[in-house]
Amino acid sequence: MPIPAYYSDQFVLPLPDGHTFPMAKYRKLRQRLLASEVALQLYFSVPEAATDEQLLLVHRPEYLTGLKSGELESIAQKRIGFPWSEQMVERSRRSTGATIAAARAAMQSRYALNLAGGTHHAFADHGQGYCVFNDVAVAIRVLQQEGLGERFVVIDCDVHQGNGTAHIFQADDSVYTFSMHADRNFPHKKCNGDLDIALPTGTSDDEYLGKLVNAVRKQIPLVHCDMVFYISGADPYQGDSLGKLSLSKEGLKKRDELIFNTVEQLCIPVVTMMGGGYADDVEDIVDIHENTVGVILAAAGRIQ
Repeated sequence: MPIPAYYSDQFVLPLPDGHTFPMAKYRKLRQRLLASEVALQLYFSVPEAATDEQLLLVHRPEYLTGLKSGELESIAQKRIGFPWSEQMVERSRRSTGATIAAARAAMQSRYALNLAGGTHHAFADHGQGYCVFNDVAVAIRVLQQEGLGERFVVIDCDVHQGNGTAHIFQADDSVYTFSMHADRNFPHKKCNGDLDIALPTGTSDDEYLGKLVNAVRKQIPLVHCDMVFYISGADPYQGDSLGKLSLSKEGLKKRDELIFNTVEQLCIPVVTMMGGGYADDVEDIVDIHENTVGVILAAAGRIQ
């Protein structure tokens, strides 16, 4: 059966000219996949929006109320990095809904995708760094509430530390958080997760992959979890304007192969979010995300 792939790129939030967030990458990724030879191996779906009840499993009521009404304090809205609009709230609900839907689907199909997501800088009471709701945290809480899983591992390979996710699960033994990121990069104040690997500026393929192999095979307790949430991230790429690492596209593909070959051997369901990517040429971002999808399909035996 095709692997479920949820998308929300038609829910576009308006941004001012020159804004650094590459909103077009989501639409371009879906179009690229639809035009490729792997299209028949993916089942594309538009997710339902995350409900208030689902969001409140993680986020504070006053934060959600402020977002819905557009009455967040200006400093709180500035911290998110997007101007407020109804479209911003709807887009964020849909992207979170995509991770919830993918998580449910992966419990049946072993693999599922959110062709966006990975909003790991969102805390329970505020957003940050282009992250409004923490999609992974909400999806985990929904699965736990519905009795679909108890223990989860978050593998976060976005170039920026998953500070919001780490903070939300800091005192929760049911969720193990791992982040591998550039040390001298946003967020400037990190939140300790269960395992954090902070890399020096300019780290390239060999050093990166060596540290990741050790973490995945020796440190992260994968055998004890019900599902892995993987934030892939295109921003460790050497051409990323916000990354500060120096991985090649081939190195990022090997990163993904390590993750998916490992979870495939252990027969663990895995949900993948695309995470960040800020290369000057948006096609480079799309290349990296498309490679991630291809690696998933290969690990699942859908393509050779």
